[in-house]
Amino acid sequence: MKEKIKKSQIKKKGKKNQKQEESDIQKVVNHYFYSKGLTLEKIKRDARKKKIIYSRYTRPAKQLIELAGSIEKAKAAIDRVAAWANSRGLDYAIETVFKKWLELDRLKPKEVVKKPFYQGNPMVWSEAKKKWFVVTPEGEWLEFADKESTMEWKIVS
Repeated sequence: MKEKIKKSQIKKKGKKNQKQEESDIQKVVNHYFYSKGLTLEKIKRDARKKKIIYSRYTRPAKQLIELAGSIEKAKAAIDRVAAWANSRGLDYAIETVFKKWLELDRLKPKEVVKKPFYQGNPMVWSEAKKKWFVVTPEGEWLEFADKESTMEWKIVS
């Protein structure tokens, strides 16, 4: 009888030492949180503090897997919506993937537009004269006569 107890104790210890495999739904939910910039430790800590209600995301994740057909396609859809939303400064949830499902192949991140500046003043290209012009704060257009390497390219939103 002592042998049986020891064997069952060994099995229990073995189960505790083994790392649990994530379910498909957990993989999708965790991938969603990763796309938001959270780590697994942060997700667990916030779930314990009740900042994140993990179970709230399980049903949409299951539905997304069914809609997409596989975990990989569901993760790719989340990535695509995340890139699109982040480039526009929007918040998103797993449900956003459902809303954007039909236009998923057309969703593209917003293009980053860089504009030329010279000493802090904006510049304009004139197609007619084939020259760069610097626009002064007073609205005057001055012909650019310096080297193109002195131009600064800034991201303008």
